[in-house]
Amino acid sequence: MSDVNSNFVGSVPKYYDSALVPVIFIDYAQDLAKLVIEREPKSVLELATGTGVVTRLLRDGVSQECEIFASDLNEPMLEVARQKFKADEAVSFQTIDAMEIPFEDHSVDVMVCQFGVMFFPDKVKSYREVLRILRPGGHYFFNAWDSHAFNPFAAVGQRVVEEAFPDDSPGFYKVPFHYHDAEEMKRDMNDAGFSSVEVERKQIKKKIPSQESFAKGFIYGNPIGEEIRMRGGDPDAMVEKVRDAMEAEFGKDPAEMPLSAFFVTGHK
Repeated sequence: MSDVNSNFVGSVPKYYDSALVPVIFIDYAQDLAKLVIEREPKSVLELATGTGVVTRLLRDGVSQECEIFASDLNEPMLEVARQKFKADEAVSFQTIDAMEIPFEDHSVDVMVCQFGVMFFPDKVKSYREVLRILRPGGHYFFNAWDSHAFNPFAAVGQRVVEEAFPDDSPGFYKVPFHYHDAEEMKRDMNDAGFSSVEVERKQIKKKIPSQESFAKGFIYGNPIGEEIRMRGGDPDAMVEKVRDAMEAEFGKDPAEMPLSAFFVTGHK
């Protein structure tokens, strides 16, 4: 997982948290956290924690006795996540690669991952790791983006960067949206050993309060900004192009756009 598309470093976490989380992540984070909280777990391990949006919801919703372990491959993302918690709140942060999780067998009640599995290079291997760590009767909850066709903000942005770099276009916005086949998800989870798997598509309409801010997050809140620089491009100019394209697609502020994601539940 060393590819540039999984490197959320530098100023990326700040833009991700301030400009993207409130628009495209928070609603699905609330849905995901609810699934975990309803299980009343005694321990939770979160993969691909990012800037801690799900972690914060979990800490507020589960019992104070519940142990929460928050992990991510990128330490800079965890640095932002840590700032959402007081020193006496029981959350342990660790830098972890989801391909090799340093937890003992049968040691955690619930595992959860918000929009992270799409970046895992070997999804079945990661699911096997989860299954190994879960206690008997445990659950794994994760979500993954639907395709560009059902998330037009991503399609619009990808089109803009492809037009700017027709011979070598940045590919980040293809990665989070490539894992959108419900049957493939079930098959991968079954191949990993999960005995029961459920997949649900959740579609919502979401307001974009400021397309200028959202466009900045779109470029600077993930590795695509660095991809643009590597090709000699100007990320600021790309922000303007993305903003204009979003306005053409969704209208003037405050605009509204559709979002679609899959929620997967695996039972051990």
